[in-house]
Amino acid sequence: MKIILVIIYLILTVAGLVFMKLGGNSGEIAVKEGIFNFNISLISALGFLCYLCSFLLFTKIVLMFDLSYIMPITTGIVQILTLVASYCIFKEHMSVQSVIGASIVIIGIILMNWNKAAN
Repeated sequence: MKIILVIIYLILTVAGLVFMKLGGNSGEIAVKEGIFNFNISLISALGFLCYLCSFLLFTKIVLMFDLSYIMPITTGIVQILTLVASYCIFKEHMSVQSVIGASIVIIGIILMNWNKAAN
């Protein structure tokens, strides 16, 4: 069950970032004639909702795992998934340095879990 929650967290985090970028705006806040206005596109709002849900879910995940274990792992996986999503969805350029950096992150995640896999 713990792993399923982490997977849902990862999906919601990356989906939130992708939808916010697809929506194309971060929201427009204005106060006109004493009335508070907040305009955001529907896709950006969906991204914001996904990201908010991922944050709430992460607060639960932090209680279930050692923080020194779960934080680097989830952060590294989010970075890799975001890199892949930006390349596949937005056709963003992936440099040699970004591939090397992603490889180092993957190696780090493997090393962090080396003893757990052996047990």
